[in-house]
Amino acid sequence: MKITVVGAGAVGATCADNIARKELAEELVLLDIKEGLAEGKALDMTQTAALFGFDTRITGSTNDYSKTAGSKVVVITSGIPRKPGMTREELIGTNAGIVRGVTENILKHSPEAIIIVISNPMDTMTYLTLKSSGLQKNRIIGMGGILDSARFKCYLSKALNCSPNDLNAMVVGGHGDTTMIPLIRLATWNSVPVTNFLKSDQQKQIVNDTMVGGATLTKLLGTSAWYAPGAAGAALVESIVRDEKKLFTCCVSLDGEYGHKDICLGVPVVIGKNGWEKIIDCGLNDDEKNLFSKSAEAVRSMNEVLMTLH
Repeated sequence: MKITVVGAGAVGATCADNIARKELAEELVLLDIKEGLAEGKALDMTQTAALFGFDTRITGSTNDYSKTAGSKVVVITSGIPRKPGMTREELIGTNAGIVRGVTENILKHSPEAIIIVISNPMDTMTYLTLKSSGLQKNRIIGMGGILDSARFKCYLSKALNCSPNDLNAMVVGGHGDTTMIPLIRLATWNSVPVTNFLKSDQQKQIVNDTMVGGATLTKLLGTSAWYAPGAAGAALVESIVRDEKKLFTCCVSLDGEYGHKDICLGVPVVIGKNGWEKIIDCGLNDDEKNLFSKSAEAVRSMNEVLMTLH
């Protein structure tokens, strides 16, 4: 089993570190365009093997895609990160060219790979990867909803003073500050609705904090977050390589599900060895369906920007 992470920046390196520690692959390749960066981080991680007790072989490469040949899963984190005050949408022009080039190079050497997209704006980059690769739709997965749902559980656990591991809560829709939809109505604390324990204003605050979760961190850190995004990417890889059949919110291609077509958006999907295996209908009410349609509209308008790029 071989896994490649493209982009050795903070998110890519954190994702790779988690993959190595969990021994999800015999060989892990870290690739970057910056001379020496991937090699340096790969060596640094390899030096933790004796401390953490893993045996994954980690290789770093500067832009040599031949080293990635035969990868089962490829995680794309390439692209510039957000700066304070910058929207994910503003990233589109730069990152579209990068993601398209990475996808082409990966498929030359690993035509059977399942591709995970973390690059922002993620819904549009996932759509671009699907359209430019010509792969079956189940092999292209955008990670965003896993991260957003983890942030949702974080804010719920703080409000309830409980373990986040006892919570079931999902965020659907776009991976953007105004497009994601934290489904607080469906969130449960060990099967009991969280709405039983939280006042209306608390619920609104949690939903709002979740939606601006990424921007909050960008403001504090001066760049995009990396620990949770990297861990979310690794969790998705784990469900694929171990065929766990976990139910995650992921950005996938819709063909009539949730009332939408020709778009990649965050919905609950079962993740296994073939990529995403089926979309689960979580039974949105009329208000949530309306929010989902608005989210789709916003993502479509970003996707249209792709048509203007050359």
